[in-house]
This record gives sequence, structure tokens and C-alpha cells, in this order.
Amino acid sequence: MAHFAKLDKNNIVVEVHKIANEVLDLQNEEESGIAFLTSWSNGYTNWKQTSYNNSIRGTYAGIGYTYNPDEDIFVTPQPYPSWSRSGSFWNPPSPKPEGLNWSWDEKTLSWIEIEA
Repeated sequence: MAHFAKLDKNNIVVEVHKIANEVLDLQNEEESGIAFLTSWSNGYTNWKQTSYNNSIRGTYAGIGYTYNPDEDIFVTPQPYPSWSRSGSFWNPPSPKPEGLNWSWDEKTLSWIEIEA
């Protein structure tokens, strides 16, 4: 089974499809998968393979993720404007404190404790 992300003109993931191994040339999985999907979708060609176990392109593509062609990775949506990207993921300006009851406050650029 192989997974493929359909990208819009801005390289935003709009769909993710899985393709059975029976229709793929496993020696050339991505190319044969794109050929299959292009035929299946009446000529749409902007597809990229993604990996459910994150073995290619940084992370498994999800709807709303972006494909970065310069780095050949999928990037998760940016959760807050102040967060910076490292590879496929975004990091807050300061590390999250220990424990589960913390939420990022973009207004103060800090973590706030959520009372249980």
C-alpha cells in the first residue's frame, strides 16, 4: 500500500489517497502511483508520495499540510505566527513546561497553565 497527497497550485495538500500494491510498479513506486492517479483523476498531475511511517518527506501528509519542494518535505500547518519551523514541524519560542495542562498564549508569547 502506498499513499499519495494531491496538491493544489500552492502545494497545499487537499486530499490523501492510498493505492494498492497491485497497481504499482514496486521498483518505481512513486512514478507508477502518480501515473495511476493521473489517469484516475482525469489528468490531474500534482501528486507526491507520502509515507504513513514517516520514512520519506519528513512526515505523513495531511489535509492542510504544505509540500516544500526546496526541502522535499511536507510541513504541518503553522499553529501560531511566533513559532518557527524546523523540518516538518513548528516549535514554540520557549519550551513547553513539564506536565499536560499548558496552552500557548500568542498574545503574551508564553505558556499559560490551564486549571483542571
